[in-house]
Amino acid sequence: MRVVQSDLNHKHERMAESAFAFMRATFFRWVELWPLHCPEVAVATTVLGVGDLHVDNFGTWRDAEGRLAWGINDFDEVSKVPYTNDLVRLAASALLAIDEQALDTSERRACEAILDGYTAGLEDLGQPIVLADRHGWLRELAKERLKEESYFWQKLNERRTAAGVPDDARSFLLAAMPAPDVEFRVVRRRGGLGSLGRERFTALAVWRGAMIAREAKALTTSAWHWRDAGVAHESVSTAYAALLQTAIRAPDPAVEVVDGWVVRRLAADCCRIDLASLAKKDTRKLLEMMGRETANVHLATRGSGARILRDMIRRPNDWLVDAARRMAGVVREEWEEALRHD
Repeated sequence: MRVVQSDLNHKHERMAESAFAFMRATFFRWVELWPLHCPEVAVATTVLGVGDLHVDNFGTWRDAEGRLAWGINDFDEVSKVPYTNDLVRLAASALLAIDEQALDTSERRACEAILDGYTAGLEDLGQPIVLADRHGWLRELAKERLKEESYFWQKLNERRTAAGVPDDARSFLLAAMPAPDVEFRVVRRRGGLGSLGRERFTALAVWRGAMIAREAKALTTSAWHWRDAGVAHESVSTAYAALLQTAIRAPDPAVEVVDGWVVRRLAADCCRIDLASLAKKDTRKLLEMMGRETANVHLATRGSGARILRDMIRRPNDWLVDAARRMAGVVREEWEEALRHD
């Protein structure tokens, strides 16, 4: 794939900011290290999983009925993984966020909330998370972001028109527009952290009186397979599309995976919920919901729910908090070592 060097340089700058940012940017190192530090957890029932899961990998979108839905919003590293990988990585990221005062709870309570939500989600056979008549507290948090709508469009409009847009990306952006005659300009936008360095193009247009945007982001082989160089694996595009179709959620009709690109709608209501804005009483509820949404994704693998529940029964009560503490410690050590050699 083509690499955007300026974005990669920015990624390295961001990695120095905190251990949490470093974790988000270095999934390939997680893949190497977690089986070494958590060998008893790394062997478990395999599912089509997120891989690079963390507490900032959740957000909102509009479903086909116009309802506000919430869940995991990035499957760039989707692969067949032990179900424990997603849980331990999510919990470890929560522990790092607690260290950095982005979450207001204890390590044990955070891990218990994630595991409680995950277990309940499996037992319930999954439930799409739609912020309509249910989950009012989460809907109110999401609505707070809509107050920033004018700033959202201002930031995008300030971007310079991109040069050298690949023909395939431009054609996918055109196909994603609500009408074939919509005129748009394409800009480059930085987003996320793990995917910085990949090509990402955003088409901006005015349609029927207001701004609209569509984004095309390049996909590549999951870093989960980084250790298996030369071994053939299912493409991320195939796995990404399969997960979008089979996970238990209210799908975003504007998301499409096509020929190595993921194309989606951008808008102020397609956003993350700022962790720092959470009241203490909401922290546990949000972590429980993250656990439930992780179950919604894992249940896309046929027959996985019963197998996972059987696997969890045989594990000690503190398996998740113990593994998350180990891996959060490993990430901190890696980050500090990187800073010393920068």
